[in-house]
Amino acid sequence: MPLRDDRRLFELLILEGAQAGLSWETILRKRPAYRRAFHRFDPARIAKYGAADVRRLLADAGIVRNRLKINAAIANAKAYLAVRREFGSFEAYIWGFVGGQSKRNRWRRLRDAPASTPESIAMSKDLLARGFRFVGPTICYAFMQATGMVNDHVVSCFRYRQVASRR
Repeated sequence: MPLRDDRRLFELLILEGAQAGLSWETILRKRPAYRRAFHRFDPARIAKYGAADVRRLLADAGIVRNRLKINAAIANAKAYLAVRREFGSFEAYIWGFVGGQSKRNRWRRLRDAPASTPESIAMSKDLLARGFRFVGPTICYAFMQATGMVNDHVVSCFRYRQVASRR
């Protein structure tokens, strides 16, 4: 479903990066622990994390204990705050990659959905240029799917029409 709440968008961007190389099911099971460990995805607080916080996160068995991914979450919080200052909201910035409205695809089979698109490639390049990490084109496309920026439900799925009606 289309998601426009800045904090939840930030949460999903962090979780998509954490998911890289892992199953989404693993990250969903760890989501409550992520919310605790990362102070409910408060970007202003995360942006201030230092070495002690990184050590705390690396010791937290409830999350993915990968130093690169933890450092990326901190860098992403800083970059996120800069984007909000520039654009007024993260939502305004990120939804700009699809012209402010969900892109409706018409896949007949799930395997027809691509791993990336020109929009996710453009998003990835721009995010990387702004200092975000773990935001490759495939991660960006998964983020676009998760936030309803693209409707990749197959046309026979009951959610397809529900999402289409909530542009």
